[in-house]
Formats: sequence, structure tokens, C-alpha cells
Amino acid sequence: QVQLVESGGGLVQTGGSLRLSCAASGRTFSTYRMGWFRQAPGKEREFVAAISRTGPGTYYADPVKGRFTISRDNAKNTLYLQMNSLRPEDTAVYYCAASSRPYYTGRSSEYDSWGQGTQVTVSS
Repeated sequence: QVQLVESGGGLVQTGGSLRLSCAASGRTFSTYRMGWFRQAPGKEREFVAAISRTGPGTYYADPVKGRFTISRDNAKNTLYLQMNSLRPEDTAVYYCAASSRPYYTGRSSEYDSWGQGTQVTVSS
């Protein structure tokens, strides 16, 4: 399995931007489809975005379309999530995850490896 470590979270005002990173180690990063999920207090973990093994194929949840951009750099074994126009409802712990499935999936159960998460807080 691949080991994942997120970074880049923090506190930002409404309308601001953050870029999350997810560093991967272990088995070949480029063999995995990658995704971002988030979990707010008292809520279930929800899908945010996914990307194909080499890009540029991407897939987004409706609440983040047009504001968030997922990307990857396989040479650096790193996944990114650029978040713009942030809103208080984007406040959550954000997780990156790796899937060996041969298709896009927004189901957390179909991801094999997870990072520890990074907190994003958007103040109003």
C-alpha cells in the first residue's frame, strides 16, 4: 500500500484560498487513482474530488465545482487540492486517499489507503 501525508491546512477568511498537498510513499504513486474527502464535525465523510492515474481526468462533487482544482505530480509523488473562494461550509478535516479501482469513485469504501487529515477552517 501507499503511505499518505497531508499538509497545507489552516485558518482562512471567507473568499480566501488554500492549497493542500498530499505526499505519497511506498508503492508506485502513479498506479493509483487519487481522491480528496472531507469530514466536518458531526457529519459523515464526503467526497470532494478525484483524479485519474496520470491526469488530466478529474471528477468533482457539486459543492466544490468551479472553486476547487485537484491535480497531481507523479514525478514528485504528490497530490494537490487548490481551494479558492472558500466558504464557512468548507470547514472540515480534509483527507487524501488512494484507490486501486480501475474507475472513478466517490465511495470512501473503495479507497485503499488514507492520510491522517489536515484541518481547514474558514471564518465568516
